[in-house]
Amino acid sequence: MNYRHAFHAGNHADVLKHLVLSRIFALLSRKEAPFAYLDSHAGVGLYDLAGDQASRTGEWLQGIARIWQAEALPTLLDDYLGVIRQLNPDGALRYYPGSPELARQLTREQDRLQLNEKHPEDGALLKDNMAGDRRVAVHRGEGWHVPRALMPTQEKRVVLLIDPPFEQADELSRCVTALKEALGRMRQTIGVIWYPIKDERQLKRFYQDLARSGAPKLLRAELFVHPADDASRLSGSGLAIVNPPWGLEDELRELLPWLAEQLAQSQASWRLDWLIEEA
Repeated sequence: MNYRHAFHAGNHADVLKHLVLSRIFALLSRKEAPFAYLDSHAGVGLYDLAGDQASRTGEWLQGIARIWQAEALPTLLDDYLGVIRQLNPDGALRYYPGSPELARQLTREQDRLQLNEKHPEDGALLKDNMAGDRRVAVHRGEGWHVPRALMPTQEKRVVLLIDPPFEQADELSRCVTALKEALGRMRQTIGVIWYPIKDERQLKRFYQDLARSGAPKLLRAELFVHPADDASRLSGSGLAIVNPPWGLEDELRELLPWLAEQLAQSQASWRLDWLIEEA
């Protein structure tokens, strides 16, 4: 439990993950029916980019800082950037929302959030940051147990984010196991697994396991800021999206090339394809 997301808050991987989440919330909100948002490894929910941890790495300078300064922004970024602007009303970028705060601000009165964070200090901070919103419940258990502990939900629609720290060698396989458990409880789950890309060879087994997961459909979205064959550093990150809402694929085909252009650190690229196509 050494991982602290504050070191990486607002980097290129966060931009991809949070922008896609914002679009999922927007697409689901087109219907009045409520949905639940479950976060297995939630972090603290809100990050100070001028704080000790974020400023020590400065990763956000090549992530959200570039988007913040960009011109001619696609309208699909409006919801995502709207949350960040609300946190930084003077126009100077200092505070960045984690997935819990993004979800809290982009969901509706009828929606509900179930957030889990195992790290003792981060769990306490998350509880403080979410205080006062009756729609939010904060849990401080084992993130891998979220599907069996919190599903099925009373809402018929659910978004589950699985975003572990990837400190252990078996976490990719545990992501697939957690996804299967979620689908076994709620077949219609919109499951989102975030994963880092360092060595694509190490991901081949993960892709194969996802393809054999039995999900109704599964979309893979990846953004590279360095060449994909460079295993010496974080080349990029990806999202495995189960049961993506209708329209998300088309939106990502518009967003991913733009993100690659904005966030390139050496040689950027992107990939969007179906690991499981709808029957």
